[in-house]
Amino acid sequence: MEVFLIRAAQLILCLSILIVLHEGGHFALAKLFGIRVEKFYLFFDYKFRFFSTYSKWWRRLRGKEPLQKDEKGNYPYVGTEYGIGWIPLGGYVKISGMIDESMDRDQMKQPAQPWEFRTKPAWQRLLVMLGGVIVNFVLALLIYSAILFTWGKSYIPIRDMTMGFTYNEKAQTIGFRNGDIPVGADGEEFSEYNTDVLRTISNAHEVKVLRDGKEVSIRMPEGGQSLLEMLQGERPFIAPYLPSVIDTVMSGSAADKQGIAKGDRIVAFNGKPIDSWTDYDVQINRLSQSLEGATTNDSLRKRNITVAVLRADSSRVDTIKLLLNSNLQMGIGKTYALRYYKAVDEEYGLLESIPKGFSYGVNVFCGYVSDLKYLFTKEGAKSVGSFGAIGSMFPTAWDWQRFWELTAFISIILAFMNILPIPALDGGHALFLLIEIVFRRKFSLKFQERAQMIGMFLLLALMVYAIGNDIFRFLL
Repeated sequence: MEVFLIRAAQLILCLSILIVLHEGGHFALAKLFGIRVEKFYLFFDYKFRFFSTYSKWWRRLRGKEPLQKDEKGNYPYVGTEYGIGWIPLGGYVKISGMIDESMDRDQMKQPAQPWEFRTKPAWQRLLVMLGGVIVNFVLALLIYSAILFTWGKSYIPIRDMTMGFTYNEKAQTIGFRNGDIPVGADGEEFSEYNTDVLRTISNAHEVKVLRDGKEVSIRMPEGGQSLLEMLQGERPFIAPYLPSVIDTVMSGSAADKQGIAKGDRIVAFNGKPIDSWTDYDVQINRLSQSLEGATTNDSLRKRNITVAVLRADSSRVDTIKLLLNSNLQMGIGKTYALRYYKAVDEEYGLLESIPKGFSYGVNVFCGYVSDLKYLFTKEGAKSVGSFGAIGSMFPTAWDWQRFWELTAFISIILAFMNILPIPALDGGHALFLLIEIVFRRKFSLKFQERAQMIGMFLLLALMVYAIGNDIFRFLL
C-alpha cells in the first residue's frame, strides 16, 4: 500500500504541474490577444468541483456577497473562474467564442463579440491553440537542463563494461557472441549503454564490437531490426552481463525463510542452468506465461519452484524448494552494474547545462517519435497504457532526480500527443486554422461541432482501451 501511495503522489504531482502549465500556455496567449478566458481548471469539473474562486465560502472569506447562479447552474462572468475538478483526466481553459470540451452551443449562436476567440485573426487563434504544446516542449528542455545543472550526469563508459553483454539466438546468428562489447555503429561511437544504443543498432548497417580486446565489425541484415522485438523477446537481443549474485534479501520473504543470503548465487532454476540475471528473467517469464489461465491449484503448484544456490562463503551448492508469491518474486534483490563498474560523474555549470539539456531533450523527443511506429504493431498496441502504466514508471521511493526526469519525459509525450491532427486536440484545432489561413475560409459552426464530437469519441475510446490494458496487466 505504501508503494502505491508513493507512486500515486508522484503521478498526481507530475500531472498537476504539466496540466496547469499546459493550460497556462493557452491562457497567457489568450489574455495577450485580449480574448476572454471564462474558466481555468485543473481536472474536469463535470457536475461537481472541489474548489473554485466563485464558491460561496471563498467569496465570504474575501468579504464579498455570494454570487447567484443562472438558470443553468453557472456563475456569471466577472473574471476567470479558477478551480479544481474531480475527474483527473486532464484540465481545461474555457475560452469565449470557441468550440471546445464545453460544447457551449448557446454562446456560439449569439452575435460575435470583440473579446471572443472567433473574432480574432487566424494567426492569433493559431498561437493560442499551440500555446500549451509550446509550453510543454520548452518545459521539458528546461527541466533536463536543470537536472544536469543540479545533479550532473553519471554513467558507466561502455568500454569499461569488461564482463561484456549477452545476446539472444537471433543476434548470435547475425554474428554477435556472448561477451562482446558494442562500441559503435555506422561510424558513431557509443559512450554509454542506453536505449539509444539499441535504437542505433536496430537501424545500423555495421556494428563494431570489442571481442577479446580487438574491434570486430559485424554486418547487419538488410532492412534492420525491430526495436520492439529487440526489447520484448523472451531473451533480449542484447543485455549487459550481470552474474546472478543476490544483492539483498527481504526480511520475512520466502528466500529469507529458506536461508538464502546476500552474496549467494543462483545457478539453476527448476533444473535449468542460470549464469546471469538475464537467464533468470527468461525462466520467470516462461513461468509467467505458463500461468496464464491457470486454476488456483495449478498456479500454486507451478509457483513451488526449486533453485540451486551457490553459497557465498563456500563452494557448496544447495538445492532449495520455495514458493514464489503471486508476482513470482521470492524476495531477493539483484546485483546491478554499479556493483562491478565505476561510474563517471560529469558536472555542468549553468551555461553548459542549458545547451546540453536542450540537446538531450530534442534527442529524447526524436527517439520517442521514431519509436511510435511500433504502436501500430500487435505487440506495440498491447503496450498502450493509461495512468497505471505511467504510474508504474515512478520509483517506489521518492527520488527527486527521477521524478523530474519522468516529468520532463511525460511533458514531451503530452506535447507530441496534443499536436496530433485529431479533432478535440490542440493539433486538430491548429490544422483547421492552418487550412483557414491557406484557403481564407472558415469552417462552419456545424462542422466544428461534429469534428469536436468525433475527436472526443476517439479519445474516449483510446482511454478505455488504455485503461483496459492496465487492468489486464494488473490481473496478470
